[in-house]
Amino acid sequence: MRRNNKLGWLFTSPYLIFTLIFFLLPLLWSFWLALTDWDMISPTINFVGVQNFMTAVKSPAVQSAFLVTYKFLLVFVPLALVLSMVIALLVNSLPKFKGLFMVAFFLPYLSSGVVTSLIVKGLLSYNGPFNIFLRNTFGLDIDWLGDPKVAIFIVSLMIAWKMSGYYGLILISGLSNINHEIYEAAAIDGASRWTIFWKITFPMMYPAFFTVTVLAVGVSFGIFTEVYQLTGGGPNFSTNTWQMEIYNQAFVGLKSGYASSIALLSSVVTFASIGVIRKLLEKWGEKNGWS
Repeated sequence: MRRNNKLGWLFTSPYLIFTLIFFLLPLLWSFWLALTDWDMISPTINFVGVQNFMTAVKSPAVQSAFLVTYKFLLVFVPLALVLSMVIALLVNSLPKFKGLFMVAFFLPYLSSGVVTSLIVKGLLSYNGPFNIFLRNTFGLDIDWLGDPKVAIFIVSLMIAWKMSGYYGLILISGLSNINHEIYEAAAIDGASRWTIFWKITFPMMYPAFFTVTVLAVGVSFGIFTEVYQLTGGGPNFSTNTWQMEIYNQAFVGLKSGYASSIALLSSVVTFASIGVIRKLLEKWGEKNGWS
């Protein structure tokens, strides 16, 4: 028995060491930095207590980043869920080559966020092919990334496109677990496709839908690369997320202690938000027979 325990610890040791070095130690260092005013240059570190947290809570920039992050959540999560659901239903309805099409939809997830952002930025630029086509054909001149509302939608749509194949793969696993006899019984009773989807398919996909929703919410609180490349947090800070504000304070303003306090506050808000959404999803699941 002791030998088996030693083998278990031996096999799990790489993961435990990785977690210790790249998660626990940085987390503890972040807690310490949040209590100081270190600028990453000075050899001395001054202890300031909870002053950074108090300043962050009262900061208009931090409050704005808080609201912007939730705006992304409200736009990105529905887009990602709808796109992934459409992909899952389309691929699942194919008679052949389901795996091939699913791999094709999954490929954007493997692409670099930096490269994707640069391509989108080039396409939507003033002299980009899309704007040239709109000007020459319809006389339209749209500043896609210069309008606050449009910029949030563009960034959210791009991330949803990137993630929908991965989420669709999870939803397909949920679809494959539904007993087809239920569909046959519903068809005999004269149920329409719309009724079958909302009354049978969607409720029975609850475990997969729950997983995808929680993952999408987590992504919406970690948006950085796409915003950094496309808008830099603009226009007028309309896309300045938590992550952008942390980056600006740490590496532009050289306020590592203050940035650490913002990061810790954002992590608390993230976990709390995911917890609330999980509870809502669990209640919805209980109403549909999932416990």
